Amino acid sequence: MAEHLEELDDALAETRDKKRYRDKGIRRTALKTMLGEVEFSRRVYVAEDGAGMKEYVYLLDEVLGIDTPGQISPMLSEMVATAACESTYRETARQVSELTGQTISHQTAWSITQEAGGRIRAREETLAAQAQQNRGTGNLESKILYEEADGIWLKLQGKDRKAYGSSKEMKAAIAYSGVKENGERRRLADKVACAGFEGVEDFISRKEGVIASVYRVDEIDLRILNGDGAKWISAHKDAAAIYQLDPFHRNRAIREYVDDPELQDLMIDLLYAKDIDKLLAVIEASVNSTLEPDEQEKRQRLFAYFSNNKEGLVPYYRRGVKIPRVNEGLAPARCGSMESNIFTLIGNRMKGRRACWSVGGADN
Repeated sequence: MAEHLEELDDALAETRDKKRYRDKGIRRTALKTMLGEVEFSRRVYVAEDGAGMKEYVYLLDEVLGIDTPGQISPMLSEMVATAACESTYRETARQVSELTGQTISHQTAWSITQEAGGRIRAREETLAAQAQQNRGTGNLESKILYEEADGIWLKLQGKDRKAYGSSKEMKAAIAYSGVKENGERRRLADKVACAGFEGVEDFISRKEGVIASVYRVDEIDLRILNGDGAKWISAHKDAAAIYQLDPFHRNRAIREYVDDPELQDLMIDLLYAKDIDKLLAVIEASVNSTLEPDEQEKRQRLFAYFSNNKEGLVPYYRRGVKIPRVNEGLAPARCGSMESNIFTLIGNRMKGRRACWSVGGADN
């Protein structure tokens, strides 16, 4: 491999723009790869950047795509970044070092993750700009698109803790075309996902960019938007979208805010009967049917929660609206997968274990 790399460097030296890149000699280096550590020589060039300042360039590194800390090959960098999504940086360094025989420090694992996260963020911002100009690159056609969104609060550290408080909500969204059933197992088909700490408008824009990079959005006839009632979710649905309150959060609210089992059953029955006005009347009347101040307060909170999400209490598939067919081989989705995705995408790695984050580090 060293011979091949040096031959490629020689070819680049011959074909380079010699007026732009001035040869400053050969430097020895070592590249960490899945095969082991490869020692070789390559040329360093001096050039001017856009501001007229001198910069040193390794053309071979650019061709190989080596732009991560510590002279690490792209394949090994990908392994590190993937492992860092599941384990702490120290554990990632230990696992990768044992598996490859390379010496990877936890600081190198952190640096690789920051570089990879920044690169993905830049790509998603480009996709968002393309989507706003109706220039999405997606080719997948689906008449219906299921979207789910939720948030998870993560603990902050350092200066971000002083700026935002002890914690901050990370928003997350997924979109998929239906459910793929394989025996007892079910998975979301053609799923895309994004997450971040940024403001609502920027997050929605980035989410739309990610969707438009996979789906032909102009072919979508109906979007199903499933959320927990947060305003940042329901306030940004378009005319082609139906909003429903997430069944998990809806049913959990009844169990948490009402301690009377019979009253719980009555509320569930009214939900199933789609008699939302009567359901709200029952909740409102139940506030004064108990003498416990705590119970009154909880039932008032339930009444406010359901009143604010009145249009989403009945599942979309029970509203009598025309629902487009899903693609061949898929089954329609009832939604309600976001709680699981919040855990697998974010919570399992980033919440608990006394983990604290900077805003930028958590985003990456």
